[in-house]
Amino acid sequence: MTGLAISVSPASAATTDRRGEAEVARCVKQAAGGKLWLERTLWGLRDQEAGWIGAEVLNSNGTHDLGPLQINSWWVPRIAHMLDRPPGHVRYWLRYDPCFNAQAARWIFLSALRTTGDFWKAVGVYHSPTAWRQRRYTASVVGKLRLRFGEDVFAASISKQ
Repeated sequence: MTGLAISVSPASAATTDRRGEAEVARCVKQAAGGKLWLERTLWGLRDQEAGWIGAEVLNSNGTHDLGPLQINSWWVPRIAHMLDRPPGHVRYWLRYDPCFNAQAARWIFLSALRTTGDFWKAVGVYHSPTAWRQRRYTASVVGKLRLRFGEDVFAASISKQ
C-alpha cells in the first residue's frame, strides 16, 4: 500500500466547530488535487457520511466512524503503519484534522478504484466489503451527488478531461 501522502495541519486539527464546513470544503478541494470528478466524488461520500470535525460514531460491530468523511477505525492501524505513526495519532488526526480525513478518504476510494477498476464499485467498497451494503450505499451516494450537483453530475468533468 503506497500513495498515501497526508500532512497534519495543526490549525485544522485544533478546529472545535462541530460543523467546520468551510474548512471541510477547503480540504475536500485540496484532496481532489484539481480533479473535478474526484472532488465531486469526495463530496458525494461526504454528504452521505455526514460527519463533522471531531466525530466518533460507534458502529454495531464495535468500530467507530471518524471525522467529516467518517473513516472507519478499521483503517487506523493500516494508515498508521503506512505513515510509520502511532495509531493513537492517526485516530486523533482522522477525527480532528479535516484535511487528513479528506486525504485518507481519497486514498481509500482511489485504492478501491484501482483494485476494482469500477467507479461505482469503488464507491460501495468505501463503505463496506459486503456486496448488498455496497449497492445500497452507492445508490444513496448517487442521490446525494444529484442533489448537490444536478442530474448530469459528471457530464461537465468528463467533457473537460
